[in-house]
Amino acid sequence: MRIIIIGFGVVGQSFVKLLLKREKDLKKRFKFHPKVVAVVDRSGAALNPKGLDLQKILEVKTMKGSVSMDKENGIPEANPVKILEEVDAEVMVEVTPTNIVDGEPGLTHIKTALRTGKHVITTNKGPLALAFPALMELAQYNNVFLRFSGCVGGGTPILEFAKRCLEGDQIVSIRGILNGTTNYILTKMTHEHIPFEEALTEAQRAGYAEADPSMDVDGFDSACKLVILSNWVLGLKTVLKDVKIKGIRDITLEDVEKALRKGCEIKLIASADTELKVSPEEIPKTNPLCVGGVLNAVTFVSKYAGEETIVGRGAGGTETASAILRDLLTIKRNISKV
Repeated sequence: MRIIIIGFGVVGQSFVKLLLKREKDLKKRFKFHPKVVAVVDRSGAALNPKGLDLQKILEVKTMKGSVSMDKENGIPEANPVKILEEVDAEVMVEVTPTNIVDGEPGLTHIKTALRTGKHVITTNKGPLALAFPALMELAQYNNVFLRFSGCVGGGTPILEFAKRCLEGDQIVSIRGILNGTTNYILTKMTHEHIPFEEALTEAQRAGYAEADPSMDVDGFDSACKLVILSNWVLGLKTVLKDVKIKGIRDITLEDVEKALRKGCEIKLIASADTELKVSPEEIPKTNPLCVGGVLNAVTFVSKYAGEETIVGRGAGGTETASAILRDLLTIKRNISKV
């Protein structure tokens, strides 16, 4: 299986490292021989139709800042769209940063790959949050797969759990903590009695929050994930503008202490039933969603089995890379059945 990787930051590099680490295991257990034929970063690309030397590509990226600096296979200022249109490959892995304004450049990458008959695996929430129904329709029209396990829960198989483990039931609603950064901040505020700004600074120092934390603390990251869940699991045709969003910036220590007196903790909850909503809520400490630190937790309410909750770590390069590989193996199995 030939693969094009678009985006070569933490997640892209983690995925390549995972392929190297599991090379023998993938051949032995799954008879799977992935071949990366192109890698594209901000400055250009490295391309070899016979397959790139992945260890060398990692070294070039680390030493010189761009895969395009590879002497044998580098193409400075390469156009990713042109590569998708002209390079023979079965799969595109799209791991560029999330943009919730217009979804670009990821949206164009995904559309181009689907139109040229390539299966797509992405960890980029922007295009899915803005155009999930249209992208799934485009994938179906071109008879290819669009997969995105790493968008929700990182390495924790939240989407797979709902889609596969509960497929004999009918899921009617979803509630969960979908953002580890805000959960870390709220946990700090609750258990160390420190104000929001101080907890945010600690999250940034620990590497859990970006320099600009707006996506997380204003609830947009959770909302993007909720859109993906509601489409994939509930079968709704929703986009980001359908979600009512309120973040955690206004949560005070007084709010936290008031919740504690009731035997509750404040959590940023994303929910989908009759409406899609992200907002801080008081959750009883006995509720399975009342998890601490950077953990994610999602409760699926189904018609027959009742409530089922899955808990796990959210983001992280290695965790997300494992989700990409899981999607890749799923696509391989599905292709084999055809």
